[in-house]
Amino acid sequence: MSECPMTLFGRKLLEEELNHLVRVEREEIKQAISEARDLGDLKENAEYHAAKERQSIIEGRILDVQSKIARARVINVSTLSMEKIVFGATVTIFDNQKEVTITFQIVGEDEAMTDPKKISYNSPLGKALIGKEIGDEVIVKAPKGDLTYEVQEITYG
Repeated sequence: MSECPMTLFGRKLLEEELNHLVRVEREEIKQAISEARDLGDLKENAEYHAAKERQSIIEGRILDVQSKIARARVINVSTLSMEKIVFGATVTIFDNQKEVTITFQIVGEDEAMTDPKKISYNSPLGKALIGKEIGDEVIVKAPKGDLTYEVQEITYG
């Protein structure tokens, strides 16, 4: 089982999601299934089948979140200070194609989905940036061709 790196904030988000799934979503779906059962024949009961499908999705996500929390390797970004880009770094890059400067933090997958100023360490750009230093050129293979960036700033905390 592989570790799942995340920031303190990312772990907090997962714990809040798990709490919501277990205490709210799971209870709501139990009620919906119970009400759908009361409508009669289960073979032709669309409400029952939809509720059971939703229950399956919720239970799957609960297992996924529990697994990520169990495998969590929480990284306290405020204690980091390096010359190279590592997980948790806030990076400013120059996009050579669009001629714009972009700043974002490299975080875990779930946390990256919560904020457009965060990218996953597993994304093509995130993978390309890990280990780079200020002034390095980064090339990302994309379907429409190579994308080139230049690292301008790296901060932690």
